[in-house]
Amino acid sequence: MQLALIFAVPVLFVAAILLLNRAFGLGGDDYNYILKFDLPSADREVGLPPVEGPQDASRPLVVIDPGHGGQDPGAVRDGLREKDVTLALALAIRDRLLAQGGVRVALTRGDDRYLMLAERSSIARRLGADLFVSVHADSAENPDARGGSVYILSQKGSSQAAARYAERENRADAINGVVLAETSDTVGAILLDLSQREAQSGASEFAGLILREIRGKSRLRELGVQSAAFAVLKSPDVPSVLFETGYISNREDAEWLGSREGRETIADSAAQAIRVYFARQTGV
Repeated sequence: MQLALIFAVPVLFVAAILLLNRAFGLGGDDYNYILKFDLPSADREVGLPPVEGPQDASRPLVVIDPGHGGQDPGAVRDGLREKDVTLALALAIRDRLLAQGGVRVALTRGDDRYLMLAERSSIARRLGADLFVSVHADSAENPDARGGSVYILSQKGSSQAAARYAERENRADAINGVVLAETSDTVGAILLDLSQREAQSGASEFAGLILREIRGKSRLRELGVQSAAFAVLKSPDVPSVLFETGYISNREDAEWLGSREGRETIADSAAQAIRVYFARQTGV
C-alpha cells in the first residue's frame, strides 16, 4: 500500500497539470514542463535511534519496539489506539531501566511513526542488541478474550528464518560478529544454527521471566510461554520476544492498559524481568 501511494501521487499530479493545460488552452513552447521526483530507494535503511543509558558499550543493550505506529493504529477501542498504548508502555519501561542504571536502552520508535516489521528487527541487529522486546496489545473478535501473553519464535518460524538467511545471494550478513561471506557454506550454516539456538534459548528464558514478574499483578491469558512465527521475531542472533500486554478489544483490559496503574505495573514488571535476564547472562 505504501509503495503504491508513492508512485500514485506523482502520476496524479502530472495528470492534473495536463488537464489544466487542456482546460485553459495552455500549450506551446512557453509551457514545457519537466517534473522530477526523488523516490526513496527500495533498499534504504531506516536511521538508527539513539542509545540511552551508560556510555560504556560493554553494558547490555535492550531494544524496545512499540508495535504499530503512523498510519497503522493497530487495535482500536473507544478512541484508544494500540499504537499509542504500546508507545506509552515502551517509554515507561525505558524510563524505569534508565532510572535504575546499568542497562542501555533504545526504542525502535520514540514517536508516532510507521516502521515495517523487517526494519524493527533490523534496528536491533544493527545496534548489536542483547535483547529485543516488541510490545503489543492484542485484539480478538470475542470481546470476552482478555489477558497478557508472551511469545517467542516457533520452531517452524525459526527454520523458515534460517532458510531465508542461508539462501541470500548477498551473504554479507554477520552473525554474532562473524561475517558469513568469509566462511564456507558448511561453516556458515553451522554458525547460523548455533547462533539461532542460542538466541531462541535466551528468548525462552526471558519470556519466562516476564511471566514470573507479572503473574499476580496483571491478568494472563496464557500461563506459559507461547510460540508463533511472528515476522518481527525472526532475527537469527538477537533473543527476541513479543509481549502482548492485554486485549484492547476487551473493555476491562482496555481501561487498565490506558490507565496509569496499568502502565506502571507493566513497566515495572518488564523492567525487572530485563534486569534479571541481563544479570543472569553477565553473572553480575
